[in-house]
Amino acid sequence: MCSTFNPLERNTNTLPVVQVTATFPRRDTRQIMVGGVAVGGGAPVTVQSMTVTKTADHEATLQQIYALAGAGADIVRCTCNRAEAAEGLARIVPRSPVPIVADIHNNHRMALAALEAGVHCLRLNPGNIRKPEQIKAVARECKDRGVPIRIGVNGGSLDPDLYHPELGVTPEAMVASAMRELAYFEDVGFDLVKISVKASSVPLMIEAYRQLAETTDHPLHLGVTEAGPPPAGTIKSTAGIAALLAEGIGDTIRYSLTTDPVEEARAGRALLEALGLRERRSVDLIACPSCGRAEVDVFAVANEAMEAFGDRRIPLQVAVMGCVVNGPGEARDADLGIAAGNRRGHLFVKGENVAVVAEDAMVDALVEWAEFICEHGAEAALERAARTRASARRAADEDRRRNLDELGDDANNSETVVAGIRRKSRA
Repeated sequence: MCSTFNPLERNTNTLPVVQVTATFPRRDTRQIMVGGVAVGGGAPVTVQSMTVTKTADHEATLQQIYALAGAGADIVRCTCNRAEAAEGLARIVPRSPVPIVADIHNNHRMALAALEAGVHCLRLNPGNIRKPEQIKAVARECKDRGVPIRIGVNGGSLDPDLYHPELGVTPEAMVASAMRELAYFEDVGFDLVKISVKASSVPLMIEAYRQLAETTDHPLHLGVTEAGPPPAGTIKSTAGIAALLAEGIGDTIRYSLTTDPVEEARAGRALLEALGLRERRSVDLIACPSCGRAEVDVFAVANEAMEAFGDRRIPLQVAVMGCVVNGPGEARDADLGIAAGNRRGHLFVKGENVAVVAEDAMVDALVEWAEFICEHGAEAALERAARTRASARRAADEDRRRNLDELGDDANNSETVVAGIRRKSRA
């Protein structure tokens, strides 16, 4: 079945996927391994998120990690701010479906404790741990264990001596902070590094990453820090992350949103799929914006469909269209779709009418046929509908004619507006 995602089957999935290749070249970088996940060096861009539970509560944290993995997270970060959190990590790491990164605050001893717990990566903020001997002690231990470190520069917590007296936080200062930390690592021969230079200002963040990409060949972790709640936070994050990915910059990403972290993972995954940087693994639902011809509440049906598909691993494009007049034609390239007409839904596969269902069964029919196509393919779906295609086509034609008879050729009054434009342009 290609229904609900099971994190335990992440590396054995053989379901059909739709691969869309990005047209922009990616930046060449070194490659590191975060557990079994490659970062940089041409590896697929990965999605990260962070738990919001108390790490000491290992059962609640594991539950959230599994939810994040199901939503598309390849790597998950957990805070390690006290000894109890490190103990929690020792219980979490062996049971986690994805690699775990320990987020270290102000105490380098917590980094050493997290390493004892078996984490797959550390995140150090140069603005929080500033003593070179402590930074190097952690780097030596990571070198011995083969565990990478993310240098996580944050515009809100720069070392005070890097602030510009008039401009405050600058891209140059953020890059300088990262390179200073990197120099400490190089002093002890440690180079398993990825770097981030996050800021809550999108223009600042973009410029900092551009400068960093020109300065080093280490893989980069992208994000807009403290982006806030959706939808504004999602827009800010997408603006910054997508701009850089479209320039070939970035090897792993995180949406930092004030919401359930599962939404961060979903947003990150959706962005990478939209850019062609990851294969589609879940439904890409498209829907018309509704118009004067719509015979159903398109918004309600689309939302109901999104909820019904949830995190099912169905790599198909599914269309929800408001009318049978234009819907099947406009969405003919979708793998599967449904168009409303005369209190019933007209189901189509690759633009071909295959069935007619009651209006209140439209979403259930979409899910059923999507699962069938996912398992058997579109051609098998068309063969399945061999006996019903002719009657489905006739029913669609009947509802199309009825809609045109009732609403005419200009249901949205577009031609009247066009005529007015032409009159004014000639005046």
